[in-house]
Amino acid sequence: MDKNFLKSTYFYDLPQKLIAQTPIEPRDHSRLLCYNRSSGKVEHKHFYDIVDFLHSGDVLVINNTKVLPARLYGFKASTGAKIEILLQKRIDLKNWEVIAKPAKRLEIGTEVVFNENIKCVITEKGSYGAFKVCFEYAPNKTFEEHLMEIGSMPLPPYIKEKLKDKDRYQTVYAKVEGSSAAPTAGLHFTPSLLEKIKQKGVEVVEVLLHVGLGTFRPVKEDNILNHEMHSEYFEISPTVADKINKAKAEGRRVVAVGTTSVRVLESGVDQNGRLVPQKRETQIFIYPPYKFKMVDALITNFHLPESTLIMLVSAFVGDVDKTLALYKTAVQEKYRFFSFGDAMFLE
Repeated sequence: MDKNFLKSTYFYDLPQKLIAQTPIEPRDHSRLLCYNRSSGKVEHKHFYDIVDFLHSGDVLVINNTKVLPARLYGFKASTGAKIEILLQKRIDLKNWEVIAKPAKRLEIGTEVVFNENIKCVITEKGSYGAFKVCFEYAPNKTFEEHLMEIGSMPLPPYIKEKLKDKDRYQTVYAKVEGSSAAPTAGLHFTPSLLEKIKQKGVEVVEVLLHVGLGTFRPVKEDNILNHEMHSEYFEISPTVADKINKAKAEGRRVVAVGTTSVRVLESGVDQNGRLVPQKRETQIFIYPPYKFKMVDALITNFHLPESTLIMLVSAFVGDVDKTLALYKTAVQEKYRFFSFGDAMFLE
């Protein structure tokens, strides 16, 4: 079998101490590993140096999703047993797909109470702790207002330290609530850095992709072609599609901030290579030897071994072995990994 399709191909050794537990302050002082795919040149910089690697005329594509305080702690109305609910995807005003634990304590009809003003009822039971629930809440506030009171940030399982400031798991340009995880490559930007980038002549445009918990779901199949990709909702506006199509036609670069922006851009292309305005779900799974149609450069964090995200990065670098060599360099140079870690710029 082609090694690109073997999960084990994407494994690398990572010392636990390199998994970042807290964000760097200020945001743009994280480190930046820069790799030029044409020359093979590797440079070690800080994130604020990204301005030097962007060109006038580039289009920088950011994901303006906002993370919901999606981790809820409640108790079973019948027994008082503690239950944890993690919001995954909204179905409509009151109904959600969630992950709940301990799953064995929950059956259809189980009532989970969070406080005197909000509770939910299990309406459907799936596998791996997946459920559908219907929320009931006091009408004096919106669901989102109740959520702000009872919810906490859904940090990934590898982050053990408590987050002191909720906003540090949001990008500074987060607008549209709906994500269960942050688009972490965007966490490095500050308002002043974005202003410097714009002053250089870079056009900054916004797309939307609500990040689901599937982003952390491990690939279980040895043959990655058998992996079922999670589905995520995205939007591309007519204005943004026009700007990006114009840039591509003029030979200007499209620079994606994060794998979420990549998923939007590569999902939104038609057979003629043009970006089409749309609002829908995507299950795009990008792995070598994928041919990118929209993205010319990528800003991204360092991802988990054997994850769909390192597969996407390997496809962009163009070679799994080169990608793993970059990761090995990052380990040797003691870069910080994962959500609160350092970043890469691949061009």
